Order: sequence, then C-alpha cells, then structure tokens
Amino acid sequence: MPDRSAPSAAQSTQQQPDAADIAQFVATPRITSVAVDPTGERLVAAVQQPDADGGRYSSALWELDPKAKAEPRRLTFSARGESAPRFTADGRLLFSSARPDPADPKGSEQVPALWELPEFGEASIVAEAPGGVNLVATAADGTMLLSSSVLAGGSLTDDEQRRKNRKDRKVTAIWHTGMPIRYWDHELDDVSPRLLLRRADAPVSDPGAAVDLTPDADTVNLLNASADLSPDGRWVATSWSQRGRGGELSTSIALIDTRAGRGGRGARRKLLLRAGSGFNYSGPRFAPDGRSLAVTRSTVSTPTDTSYSTLEIHPVAVGDTAGGDPARGGTADGDPVQVQLGDLHASEYRWAADGKTLYVTGDLHSRGAVVAVDPRTGRIRKTVAGDAVYSSLSLTADGTYLFALRSTVDSPPTPVRLTLRRGQPPVTIPTPGRIAPLPGSLEWVQAEVPDGSGGRVLVGGWLCTPRGASAKKPAPLMVWIHGGPHASYNSWSWRWNPWIFVARGYAVLMPDPAMSTGYGDATLNRAWPRRPDLVWAEVEGLADHVLHRKTLDGKRTALLGASFGGFMTNWIAGHTKRFKAIVTHAGLYALDQQHPTTDAAASKVRVHLTPDELPEWYAAYSPHHHVGNATTPMLVTHGNKDYRVPVSEALRLWWDLVSRWPGKPADMPHRFLQFTSENHWILSPGNAYVWNTAVADFVDRHVLGRKTPDELPEQPAD
Repeated sequence: MPDRSAPSAAQSTQQQPDAADIAQFVATPRITSVAVDPTGERLVAAVQQPDADGGRYSSALWELDPKAKAEPRRLTFSARGESAPRFTADGRLLFSSARPDPADPKGSEQVPALWELPEFGEASIVAEAPGGVNLVATAADGTMLLSSSVLAGGSLTDDEQRRKNRKDRKVTAIWHTGMPIRYWDHELDDVSPRLLLRRADAPVSDPGAAVDLTPDADTVNLLNASADLSPDGRWVATSWSQRGRGGELSTSIALIDTRAGRGGRGARRKLLLRAGSGFNYSGPRFAPDGRSLAVTRSTVSTPTDTSYSTLEIHPVAVGDTAGGDPARGGTADGDPVQVQLGDLHASEYRWAADGKTLYVTGDLHSRGAVVAVDPRTGRIRKTVAGDAVYSSLSLTADGTYLFALRSTVDSPPTPVRLTLRRGQPPVTIPTPGRIAPLPGSLEWVQAEVPDGSGGRVLVGGWLCTPRGASAKKPAPLMVWIHGGPHASYNSWSWRWNPWIFVARGYAVLMPDPAMSTGYGDATLNRAWPRRPDLVWAEVEGLADHVLHRKTLDGKRTALLGASFGGFMTNWIAGHTKRFKAIVTHAGLYALDQQHPTTDAAASKVRVHLTPDELPEWYAAYSPHHHVGNATTPMLVTHGNKDYRVPVSEALRLWWDLVSRWPGKPADMPHRFLQFTSENHWILSPGNAYVWNTAVADFVDRHVLGRKTPDELPEQPAD
C-alpha cells in the first residue's frame, strides 16, 4: 500500500483543522484552485474562508512560493471576493470578481467581471457585460474567450436596458419553452448563454469591447458549456446542446471561426463532432498546435447500462494554419485516438506546451492518479503521481513542473509541485492555515463479500479509527454510503468529513461499493440501474468484515448517507434494524415522485421508465413502499433549494415517519433538520456548523445514550 502521509516541505503551513472543534473546522481556510505563470516563477491560489459576518465563504487570491520556501502572501481583500486566477501567456494575472469598479463605486448590478492584477499596483477591469463575464480561455496573443448571457431574444446591445426594465418592474416570471428548467440549485431563467471574444487589440479603456460569437444561441445551446480557444485565437471549440424529444438534450462539439465574427456579426459555426442517438461529447481542449482536440465521449445511460466515458483525441483540419485546408477548415480529419486509461476515471486533462503529452487525472482504486498519455497512441507513458486525488492542474511552459491540488481522505486539498521529468515525490507548497493532528488513524480495508445475487465480489473502503480504541474500549461504528452513485471515497471532503466524528470517538467506515468510480466500467455498471439491494449487500458485507475486530463495537452503530447515499439509507431503514440511528441527507424517497420532478428528469425516466411500465421495480426499490418497516430513529436533513433531489422527498418522508409513529408524539425519536436557504449541499459556514453539530448530537443520543441537546444548535459567539 502507498504511504498515506502528506508529502513534507520546508516551513509548510498546510491546514489540517482541529476536527474536535466544529466551529473552528468550518472556519478553516480551504484552497479551491491554483494557477502557475508560464515561467514557473509565480503561483497564485484561490482561498476560501468565512467573511467578516461568518454568513458565507468568501474567496481571496494568495501568492504562494512555487519553490516551497516562503510563506504565503494575501493579494486581494474585497468583500465580494476574488476567484478563478489564471495567467496569460505573457504572465498577466487575471481573475473573476463581482467587486465594485473603482471608476463606478456605486455601480448598478454587481455581477462577475474579469479583472487584471499587476504584480505591483491596483486591479482594473479587463472585460464586463450586463450578464457578467467569466474567463474561459486565452490565446498566445492575449485574445480572450469569455462566457456571458443575455435575456432570451436579445443581444449585448440591448441587454442592459432589458434587464433594467425587468428589475424596475419587479418581474420574476420565467417563460419556458422546453426542458430543462432547473439545474441543481437555481432556476434556468429565460436567458441565453453566450461566448464572447475580446481581441488582443481591443482598447483597454473599453472593457465592454467584445464580439458575441454566438448571437443566435438559444437558451440551451450553451447551457453548462465547456469550451476552449485555439492558441492562435482563430478557433473556438465548444459543446453545443440541442433539445430532442422526451425532454432530452444532445450535446455535440461545434467549431467556431472567430475571424468571421468581426464587426459583431457573429461567427461561422459548424458541428465538428455530432452527437449520436446514444452518445454525447464534452470537454474540448485544443493541442498547442491547434490541430488536435481532446474531448470526452459519453454514452447515454439506459435501463441496462450506465453512462460510460472515454477520452478521445481528434485530428482537426483547421484552415489557414500549417497543414490545414481552408476549404475544409473546421472538419474532423481522420479517426480519433482512443486514450486507454484502464480503471482511471478521468476528471481533468491538460496538454503539455509542446503537445507531446496529455496529462490526465481522475479517480483510481479509492485514490487518484495523474498519468502522462502519448497523444499519438493513446497509451499511458507513465504515472506521474498515484497516491492521491489531484485537481486544478497547471503546467509550466517548459514542461518541468506540474502544479496541482493534492487531496486524500486524511489531507485537505493542498498545492503541490510535481517534477515531470525526474519522477520526484510531490513537494507541498506552504499555504494559509495551521497544523493540527488528526484524532485517529486511516486504514485501507477490503474483503470478499456477498454481491446480493448469490456470488461474491471484492469490495474495499477506508476505515477511520479513533485514537484509544481497544478491545477494552471498542469504538462505536458509523457506516457511510457515498452519493453519485458514480463517486468514490478517495479524498478530503469539507461537507462530509469523518474526522469530526472520529474526534468524538467514532470509527467511520467509507466503502466503495458497486457503481463507484475508479474501478473500471464493469464496477460502474454493477448493480445498475441503482439497485439498492445489491449495494446494501456489499456495504453490509464490508461492515461485517471490519466488525470482527475487537476494537470496534458492533452493537453501537449508525448509518449515514447523502443524495444516492440518502436514497440508500432511506431504503435500508425499511429492511434492517441493526443500526441505532440513521441520518439521511438529500435522499430520494418516493421515486414515482422524484423521477419526474428532479432537474435530471429526462435521464431518470429514460433509465427507470415509469411505475406503470415497471411496477415491480418501483415496488421493490422505492423506499416509500417500505417505510412501514422502519423503526430506527432517523434524522432527515434537506435544503429547500435542492432541485436535484427536491425537498418534497424529505417532506413526504417526514410525513410518513410522523403519521405512522404509533406512540405518543413526545416520544417520537425522528427529527427533521430543514435548511431554507441551502441546496443539495450545505454550503454556508453557519449552516455547516449546525448540520455537523446536529448530526453528532443525534447520533450520540441514540447510539451512545448520551443526553444531548434536542434543539437547533447555536454556534458560540467569537
């Protein structure tokens, strides 16, 4: 097994919070992204921590030392915060912020704008639009690809006035013409996402000088689009979605010729890679010469098969460039190279500056890895790092270093430097924060367990054990089931962190059962389509395996899960009495209700059909059919603004628990913790404190028999 300890560095100030103090834990600074300049001399990170009132997390930019010697230095201080740092080819630092413009301090509507921060001096706005702008990519000459939006049927020219008219008249209605109408935590207003181009020769004095490359885009064409700009600034590759029958969306890759967009007339666009009846494309990334495009091809899930993703490298005939044919410019040229990643479940990929290597990171065997791929063959040349989950990849121009965030179950996301040519261990970069030892140990466990259908399967997971657990003092056990279901317990989580509960004396088991990522397509499809009985057989099998240890107490156990894990806990509650407490967050409950009301209704109905078409499946696997058998005390938690698993799931579960309770109302053990301003995730510092404290108190009460507060937790004043 690999060493689970974080790599060391001189004068490291890597933040490992004191998990015993929940208030301190939620106030801990957390690193969300890093960016290195082309020379490797500057490294900037976005760091989140609670604002002055403690009501939300605010982001700021920090200068880090890429040599891992000097202490970090804060660069920005606005109340609105700064995020998404990125360096241009000539070393200019850009970032996103809704901070007020110094030239217009009162401002009108505070929406994100693109800013530039010189190494010495004050920040200034580079690009803005009434609908806000975000930087997508930059070209070698400084040309910028931006994303924005306008009210449907409008343009950049009239958008500001139209928005003002609606605001003045307090119009909040939305005119929908199809699906989807929501996404995770927000309504999809009748706005049209757009891609804008700000050319390198645009006047510095005019931040609004940008060309709309997609003036004909409707409300879904660029919804959640992923796009890239060729290094010469000539071409834009973007995902392009279109509505189909049955509320479905299909997503192709479109290629846009930016030279045809001068004068605000839009640009010539053609579909480069067209979606098929069973697959879609996303994530385009140009090679440095602009003649190849790395993309993700994903199959459409069905009742028998989940969605499988593959990474492909497509040659592109780009007109007016070396080897390109102007008459064929923008067409796919030849067969793609299939990248062979094995069990690695790709999440991010970046080209080396010379185009000879594609670096890919993702989930692998309850950990993660960064691999170097030969783009000519699609084969992995070497594993750059294989001991942790890596994200926010940022490369130096000379190909010497790769900077990234490194995360494990026992270490928060931490900036590290990877030396690409010599294969040295990761070097940790000092960041804001302080060190505090974690309250227990982390161990990889695995066992051959029943698969729920008469066979056996090897399942693994992480076991956190508190210090002091022994045969004389065995630790109570929490069993956690992750969401997704395509996910993995392989990295640090600020929202669901086991060390908070380990600090209170619990062992925490985090299995990676069927449908987990990082184990290949066969595991992704095992137990599909979301069979709770099969997943439960694997989870219970691994729990039984670790409970043979004398250091764990099998009579004092709790079950916790969120999203798909919440669906699992809801279903398991009606099928076993082995747990003393169950916590279910944002869990699916009545599938006949959730499937057509979620923001992902098309995929749910495509895979599971309807109760009229599959009555046996719904009767067996929708938790609401089995709630009459549930006797374990349950804590139900949910955010009102959750549109993936609407709060109606929790409301219906709560009604069933309350109305079916046979005893006195005062004796009912179930509780409902409702967050009126949160969504699928509990994100604000104050509510994160409430959630963690309430969960710990509820489990303590029913598993340990402690007398804990039976009320909304109050965070102590600073």
